[in-house]
Amino acid sequence: MHGTHVIDPVTRIEGHAKITLRLDEQGTVDDARFHVTEFRGFEDFCRGRPVTEMPALTARTCGICPVSHLLASAKAGDAILAVAIPPAAERLRRLANLGQIVQSHALSFFHLSAPDLLLGMDAAPASRNLFGLAASEPEVARRGIRLRQFGQEIIEAVSGRRIHGSGIVAGGVAQPLSEETRAALRGWVGEARTAAADTLDLFVGLLDGFAREVDSFGRFPSLYLAHCGADGTWEHYGGGLRVMDEDGNVVADGMDPADYRSFLGEWGNEDSYLKSPYWKALASDDDPMPGIYRVGPLARLNVCDAMGTPEADAALAAYRERAGRVASSSFYYHYARLIEVLGCVEQIDGLLADDAITDPHVRADAGINRSRGVGASEAPRGTLFHDYEVDAHGVITGVNMLIATGQNNLAMNRTVLQIAREFVTGPEIPDGVLNRIEAGIRAFDPCLSCSTHALGQMPFFVRVVGPDGSPLAEVRRD
Repeated sequence: MHGTHVIDPVTRIEGHAKITLRLDEQGTVDDARFHVTEFRGFEDFCRGRPVTEMPALTARTCGICPVSHLLASAKAGDAILAVAIPPAAERLRRLANLGQIVQSHALSFFHLSAPDLLLGMDAAPASRNLFGLAASEPEVARRGIRLRQFGQEIIEAVSGRRIHGSGIVAGGVAQPLSEETRAALRGWVGEARTAAADTLDLFVGLLDGFAREVDSFGRFPSLYLAHCGADGTWEHYGGGLRVMDEDGNVVADGMDPADYRSFLGEWGNEDSYLKSPYWKALASDDDPMPGIYRVGPLARLNVCDAMGTPEADAALAAYRERAGRVASSSFYYHYARLIEVLGCVEQIDGLLADDAITDPHVRADAGINRSRGVGASEAPRGTLFHDYEVDAHGVITGVNMLIATGQNNLAMNRTVLQIAREFVTGPEIPDGVLNRIEAGIRAFDPCLSCSTHALGQMPFFVRVVGPDGSPLAEVRRD
């Protein structure tokens, strides 16, 4: 029977969204849509603010990954000031971003996705959450808490606060790193490295039990976009942009993020506040889908030739033995995320061991020298762009923020459709199947409002609608 299923809200993601499944007359899935139902408006209300305020202001975009916005904003400010920041400042910015990736990935894996992976997609909703995980797997839950704390300690050391800091600024950073703080952070590294390696082993041991999910959670051809070092090494702060296709061919390399408008288009849809960027060479606003690309951990591991640290490189080799040179299943976002955590901890260890990181010269001063600046870096969820235009006094006249989750929007919609077609067989949809559809979105770790999480029992509402619009069935879980 024809009908529409509405999953509202989608739970255990950052923000507010819903999923609509439309069934045909035979009860099979005809279409699926992922809708973002909230509006923030940062691009508008930042106008009229001094460019020097923008890092601390745009950090409020995200309560989970504020460092990502601090960095992209500060780099846009660097471009407008036309300065090269001091070497110690770049080391500290890199340190903060590595800490950001660790804590955000830990949140995504342990708090949001591990209940599905360790307790089961079909586990009872009342226990399939963080609290159920803590009761069933207390050591795993503790490991996640400690990894997050490690990342947050690093963020606080550089930006001044764990959330919404202001210590990353145009021209560098506000304060140098003290020897005492450096020593305290180094004391965490051993525990963090062990936790990262043990969690990676745990996940790999679970993979064979999710073969159907690996095959159906967004396994389709697409492009992949991420920063990459000139030598092909995994990158998160500098380097150029590399685009790779599903066969491992490099489509473009060494691209300047400031030129993003020349190769990325932005498409809007009336049923969602989330924009859908696409690769211009293959698509247009009339049909953006041929230009679908993915960003984030999956893309970063696909486009790089090596991670650049011993343990992460060994993990990358094992990953590619299983997934291929280019991993096309969105289920592997979890795997890629954990490899990045391990690699980040190794890089943090190297940065903290370098005496140059405590150099007191951490900021370059200058006036307004350019009318436009673009800053880009790798947020935990993917490539982030901040594009500012200013007047002669440095007052913002225009802002465009290209968020990683938006760049995955087309891919998330295709993932939802693929999962639904695999698991939905009629109007009556079991809870475990609905959870798999949600889990397909959670694999991307979308950041919508970037500050909201649903914990405990999941609120849930599904409505089945007939051809005449009348409700056929309702399921409510508050």
